[in-house]
Amino acid sequence: MREIRFDDLDSLQRLVSDELGPWGPAKRVTQAMIDQFADVTGDHQWIHTDAARARSESPFGTTIAHGFLILSLLPSLRDGSEIRVTKMSSVINYGADRLRFIQPVPAGAEIHARRRFVAAVAKPRGTQLCTETEVRVVDSDKPALFYTSLALYMP
Repeated sequence: MREIRFDDLDSLQRLVSDELGPWGPAKRVTQAMIDQFADVTGDHQWIHTDAARARSESPFGTTIAHGFLILSLLPSLRDGSEIRVTKMSSVINYGADRLRFIQPVPAGAEIHARRRFVAAVAKPRGTQLCTETEVRVVDSDKPALFYTSLALYMP
């Protein structure tokens, strides 16, 4: 694992690329996870939680994960870059520049992620990193989610 200090702006800027990095390890999205997310958010739409109805009425033939569930799994999905930003006291989510839910994730599917660094900028309170992350169902040719995020790494 290559470690780069949050305030090593030159090294972080050298990571900026037009290419997404390698895929990280896969994670299975279970119906139990989908049901728990529905309970937490109150979103019990049948396409997510009613397997029998989804088999007969859904164009996907099964229940699908909530898009925001897939987004919320990003911290647990490692990309394959083997790069870790270190020595900060905290990381503040600064928001999204772009978020797209492109293809559904069926219950039981395995997903994986990859990312690229878009920008590293010195800010008065730390270093702001912009990254793009793509999540796909394993062996799919289309992304399930594409997310451009901003995070502030603080001393």
